[in-house]
Amino acid sequence: MSLHHRMSYHLVTLGCQMNKSDSERVRTVLEQLGYTWTEQDDTADLIGILACSVRQKAIDKVYSRIHKWNTWKKNRNLLTFLTGCVLPADKEKLLKLFDFVFPIEELRNFENLIRHYGVSTPLSLNQPMRNVIADIPSQTDDLTEVSKSFDRIELARENRKFSEVDAKPKKAGKQSLINLGDFWRIDPFYSSDFEAFIPIQNGCDKFCSFCAVPYTRGREVSRPSEEILEEINQLLQKNYKSITLLGQNVNSYGRDKKGNEISFQELLDRIGQLCDNSGKEIWVYFTSPHPHDMTEAVIKVISRYKSLAKQIHLPIQSGDDQLLVSMNRKHTIDKYRKIIQYIRRQIPNATIFTDIIVGFNGETSEQFENTRKIMEEIRFNMAYIAMYSPRPGAVSSKWTDDIPQEVKKERLFILSEELKKYSSEYNNKMIGQTHRVLVTGCNRKAGFLSGHTEGKIIVRFPSNNHNLIGEYVDINLTSAADFSVEGNLSMVRKTEIV
Repeated sequence: MSLHHRMSYHLVTLGCQMNKSDSERVRTVLEQLGYTWTEQDDTADLIGILACSVRQKAIDKVYSRIHKWNTWKKNRNLLTFLTGCVLPADKEKLLKLFDFVFPIEELRNFENLIRHYGVSTPLSLNQPMRNVIADIPSQTDDLTEVSKSFDRIELARENRKFSEVDAKPKKAGKQSLINLGDFWRIDPFYSSDFEAFIPIQNGCDKFCSFCAVPYTRGREVSRPSEEILEEINQLLQKNYKSITLLGQNVNSYGRDKKGNEISFQELLDRIGQLCDNSGKEIWVYFTSPHPHDMTEAVIKVISRYKSLAKQIHLPIQSGDDQLLVSMNRKHTIDKYRKIIQYIRRQIPNATIFTDIIVGFNGETSEQFENTRKIMEEIRFNMAYIAMYSPRPGAVSSKWTDDIPQEVKKERLFILSEELKKYSSEYNNKMIGQTHRVLVTGCNRKAGFLSGHTEGKIIVRFPSNNHNLIGEYVDINLTSAADFSVEGNLSMVRKTEIV
């Protein structure tokens, strides 16, 4: 290969916001190794996927893409890699299709992996091999140790698989099998210059019967609070407008390091102080909390600080107590109801988002109706409704998927219509009000920009001023749709812009 050829990479990110955040650290390492980003996978020298074994559709996309990429190898040099959330069963199959597969926490060894494959990175063509990640100790060059790491994690996860007999697995001890510290210390290559996603915790100890996360990301590990606060402080200095704290179960933050780390409530309190005292305008969100761990203290902290956004995403999954037991959710409908009631007393203007599964194993018509009733009672602003599909590794994958697809689709449609009704009702009440909006990009409607309120209600307004993207504006709302509102720039704001 010519030394004048600029070696490029393409990265595909599937799944949740946590994978998106992880991909920003992957990009940092690849950029430091001298690779240049390309939007086109057909011109890249290196192609990677951050996979998601939690959803079958995401894994299907992995197979579709790798088969296409492998056909290209007949005509040109190409390296492919896979990382992210990968179940042991998926990893076993995908190892044969990708050039290398590694767990995300082994990202620091990326250059070693490539070199052991017999390929030089752009950086190493001009310099001796070195560790490109600042402040991280050099790792062994022994590829055997690198490749064994995934197997050690896989074996550990196999040994601690959740079963119906042992419904309460031991809590993670101080010696975590997955050391994410070095990975988190990599400075992310932020994909936006006004919105950032910050991982604060990884993994989950809840073992919901439908979920594969404990088997893809392992047990809960909290990131040091000092690092979180420092990253937020840096983002404030760069005038970021929105920050989202990420974790599979954010409000259990610190519980794996009792006595050595602060709680989620204390973390939010320090973030609120830092952001409010900075004099900068910023909205701080978090996702996803678990109802079992949501406390009044956390809600009080959110109400206390201007910078802590008044939008709460609290997954309910089902409106039936018996089904919640089957899902191993560890919360009841009454507990969930009381949390929502407390939020609305403490933060009357808060919007409430949730997650719901329809067609879970054994879901009766009566149980589904209970879910519809709880939607009617709470009137969510947004609900991410999914039809149940079993995932290997999750406990429920061993059970019969006994709800016909047609029934699942019908229930999905019914709940979607319910959601539309309550969202539209809320949005129509906003007409005539002026709301602060963070402009996030161009709308599909020509001549319009899009953004969202603090409560994450989607807003569009007529403007061709792309300089507004990434800024806050005031919008006078004039009309509403099922899941969005529309308005015009306020006269005050227009004057400021001119």
